[in-house]
Amino acid sequence: MKNKKNIIISVVLTVLSIVYTYLVKVVDVKEIGPNNSSVGFSTINELFKNLVGSSNTIYKISEIFGYLILLLVLIYGCIGLYQLIKRKNLLKVDKEIIILGCFYVLMMIVYIFFEKCAINYRPILIDGELEASYPSSHTILSLCVGLSSLIISQKYFNKKYINTINIITIVLMSLVLITRTLSGVHWISDIIGGVIISLTLISYFKVAYYFKRIE
Repeated sequence: MKNKKNIIISVVLTVLSIVYTYLVKVVDVKEIGPNNSSVGFSTINELFKNLVGSSNTIYKISEIFGYLILLLVLIYGCIGLYQLIKRKNLLKVDKEIIILGCFYVLMMIVYIFFEKCAINYRPILIDGELEASYPSSHTILSLCVGLSSLIISQKYFNKKYINTINIITIVLMSLVLITRTLSGVHWISDIIGGVIISLTLISYFKVAYYFKRIE
């Protein structure tokens, strides 16, 4: 019953992600970006851009927070590698770790797709060049890595430290989201899109994770 609910949520979020992405591409499109690049939701995006401006310092801080939360990928990767070496069989590695690894692959596929199929470009030039901006990849990476860790962390971390680890994870996710928004390197529609797509991807992770548990 619980997984049926997760499947329904996944379908709804998938539709929402597709519809929102389409709207970003076609609604209120104006050439307000660098080099006259076109941006959807231009009125809201331009208003927010003028409100927060841009800050290279906050941008660099957001990069640091992003790298910190990605340490979770390294930790779970090491757990999987240790199990593989010890058990000498990929099929004997915990299914949770295999599912998580597949989820990371899916996350990177989505990242590469939007890098190759640019919906819009950043509100600032990066090294003098236009760079794909939608959705915010840092938002997707941090939320997907952090939220998936919250789901499976109780199995792989000492109960004595689990609450502290989860709190740090939540704080880092929040800081990435806040600093990425305030840095001005993305339109606000990119941040919102990153959140929606992240929730969509996580919903599929939950489907796979809970399907494994009811086998």
